[in-house]
Amino acid sequence: MQQRALASKIGRIGVWHGGLGLVPAATARKAAAEIEQLGYGALWFGENPTTESASLAGVLLAATERITVATGIANIWVRDASAAYAAAQTLAEAYDGRFLLGLGASHAPIIGQRGHTYTKPLAAMRAYLDAMDAAPYDGPVADPAPGRVLAALGPKMLELARDRTAGAHPYFVTPEHTARAREILGTDPLLAPEQAVLLETDPAKARALAREHHTRFYLQLPNYTGNLRRLGFDDADFAEGGSDRLVDAIVAWGDEDAVLRRVREHLDAGADHVAVQPVAAHRGLGLEQLRELAPVLLASG
Repeated sequence: MQQRALASKIGRIGVWHGGLGLVPAATARKAAAEIEQLGYGALWFGENPTTESASLAGVLLAATERITVATGIANIWVRDASAAYAAAQTLAEAYDGRFLLGLGASHAPIIGQRGHTYTKPLAAMRAYLDAMDAAPYDGPVADPAPGRVLAALGPKMLELARDRTAGAHPYFVTPEHTARAREILGTDPLLAPEQAVLLETDPAKARALAREHHTRFYLQLPNYTGNLRRLGFDDADFAEGGSDRLVDAIVAWGDEDAVLRRVREHLDAGADHVAVQPVAAHRGLGLEQLRELAPVLLASG
């Protein structure tokens, strides 16, 4: 089954990176090549207002030889389904099946800033998948077909990921969410959560960095706070960049062993693959953290 083959292909540990579209292409290429050399199984990247997923995927794929490059996620509001389908086929065929298409409905505030209209995300995603499946394409096709996963948080989107795609790529979640997601997905679909990490052992410094460069932004987005409410967090946890309890749950900070424990919690909860995101100040790429973590995380995977 494609889902199990995909899980085997990308391995247990990957990298999620939001900064590769914010640096010169030469810097992004060099970073991608190093992440591959370190041994991580997949390189996921986000799509922000200055990043176009298919273009950046092509840059990263051209700079690497073995690693899977995955959109985490490609925003369904900024390109039509036929364009997404064509991009996935083109990249997967050109780069020996190393492209994985992660799709997501993003967030109303972000979509509004880009001049698009955000409507019911579940219905929109279902319609988008229908349109992808019906899209005409006359170019050479990848064999096997490029995989696709959804940025699913809530139960209904997870069910859609289970029924219509190779699996789910949840973001800004805890191991408890991973366990709930696996229960909904069942045995076969890929489950590949993102996990923010920070190699800082001082609690005050770690939490301050985590708030400033990670949780404060995401706690402004209702899809994430809604999901966190289902996990038992409330308004008090969302204030001022996040309570200590929330920050500690979302960002794995401490030494290498502390990060490893969190990654193992996701794996034990049912994740097939964990994409670690280095939290770095001032838009840094955090490569030094990935270097330090690679021997520990990859040995465990």
